[in-house]
Amino acid sequence: MTWEAEFKYSKIYNPIMRWVRDRGLTLRMFLTMFLLGIIYLAFLTILFAFGVGYTGLIAFAAIFLFIQYYFSDKIVLYASGAKIVEESEAPELYSMVRELTMAANLPMPRIAIVDTPVPNAFATGRNPKNAVVAVTTGLLRTLNAEEIKAVLGHELSHVKNRDVAVITIASFLSTVAWFIMRWAMFAGMFGYGRREQGSANLIIFAVSALVWLISFLLIRALSRYREFAADMGSAYLTRNPNALISALLKISGKMERIHPEYKKEAEGLNAFFIIPALSRDSILSLFSTHPPVEKRIERLEKLAAEL
Repeated sequence: MTWEAEFKYSKIYNPIMRWVRDRGLTLRMFLTMFLLGIIYLAFLTILFAFGVGYTGLIAFAAIFLFIQYYFSDKIVLYASGAKIVEESEAPELYSMVRELTMAANLPMPRIAIVDTPVPNAFATGRNPKNAVVAVTTGLLRTLNAEEIKAVLGHELSHVKNRDVAVITIASFLSTVAWFIMRWAMFAGMFGYGRREQGSANLIIFAVSALVWLISFLLIRALSRYREFAADMGSAYLTRNPNALISALLKISGKMERIHPEYKKEAEGLNAFFIIPALSRDSILSLFSTHPPVEKRIERLEKLAAEL
């Protein structure tokens, strides 16, 4: 039985549950954002104390992030080689997404397919009205209907939670710190200004580097929390966390057998994917945008027991 046939059969037996939020995860995300705010406030205070004219840098970073945010869907689709498909080209996929968007009270997103053996999916777009949900041909060949629906539920949960906007806002002053760090390093290398100014540049460089590093780690932690939240959203939307568990196991297992060349092509999109196109041993969890698959499965198993 094909996954399209399985989907038509399973619709009768799989009622969809209402949207639910995890208060514990919400609290941890709020705490992470609060810590980022404290760090950014201290950073701006130190810059002000040293008389740094950072207005231009902030404006530059704002324009940079605005372009990235506003055109995120076009940038990601172009980078991935995704093709927007019409309903006549993928009727079963559209039916799945429509069913899930109705349950999540979301507008219908555009749907795209990426021709690659890497089994994965992602969502992008600055808000629900401009969202795009994409799946790869490798994913469609690897998973069955219920597993595909669970993955789509995960991606639509990212749309529902406005994760692109959240991460962009959280990254704003981190990006400013990066540019100031580069500016201070450049000024120090070429010896601009008096000796006192050189010392100030060194301090500004050290502070900017520290702020960027701490904010980088906090933003990665925030990203991992939002992956947990998207997993939970899928579990409640489909009322079938076991399907997502199975999908995660299949995707991670298949990923290890994918030729490195295909993984390298997809590497730039790892932050968007449901599972990064990297081996589990190649990245440290502290620097990862995604939690370990084992921890995600552990949480989903608890949800399955509750449901």
